[in-house]
Amino acid sequence: METDSVSSVSTADEQRAEVIVETAGRLFLAPGSARVSMDDLARELGMSKKTIYRCFPDRNTLLAAVLDRRFAAVERTLVAAAEDAEGQPFDARVKRFLVAAGTELGRIGAAQLATGRGGGDAMLRRYVEQRVDAVIYRRIDELFRDGHRRGLLSVPPELLGEITRGALERLFTSRLPYELEWTAADLLRATVDTVLHGAIRSTGPAIDGERLGTVIPTARDDEEEMSP
Repeated sequence: METDSVSSVSTADEQRAEVIVETAGRLFLAPGSARVSMDDLARELGMSKKTIYRCFPDRNTLLAAVLDRRFAAVERTLVAAAEDAEGQPFDARVKRFLVAAGTELGRIGAAQLATGRGGGDAMLRRYVEQRVDAVIYRRIDELFRDGHRRGLLSVPPELLGEITRGALERLFTSRLPYELEWTAADLLRATVDTVLHGAIRSTGPAIDGERLGTVIPTARDDEEEMSP
């Protein structure tokens, strides 16, 4: 009887923690999340802060749990993207992976959290950086090393890895996406085309009607083409 009671309580606590993490992720990772407090979360959940703190001792511990879940989802997405691109030309594999990675990073706001935006402290920033490195950048490095082993790269894979990291991180912490009014996917395709086209030797036909090196037209370009 006592064992059943403890088990029941444990299951209830796990279910409560799951609900808290789900709701916290929706609130804390939304635009303007720096203004979301634990009081806001408690009101949204319809429970007391004391109940929340029984599961998570502070906001950063809760946010770490939220990010664990989000990064697990990112990892599943990247694994699926790599599997979908299996057997395709190397440039297609790189392009698909980077677009998937950048889109996922932008969706969870990882770059903003890693640079201190969103209210995180130094420990949380290091945590985000470590997860991005493990989930995203190590896979990118391995992809470039594979291309180098197969003789498909004209520059060292380490250099491409550094360039790609810098491009992704800068892209998601700058005002450029808002100024250009492009989606994350469009911006990353342009980044891949611009930065990597000279390093990757194309090994196959165009992908979705495009080749690396194709310039994505802006609305202004379209207007100029339509002008008499």
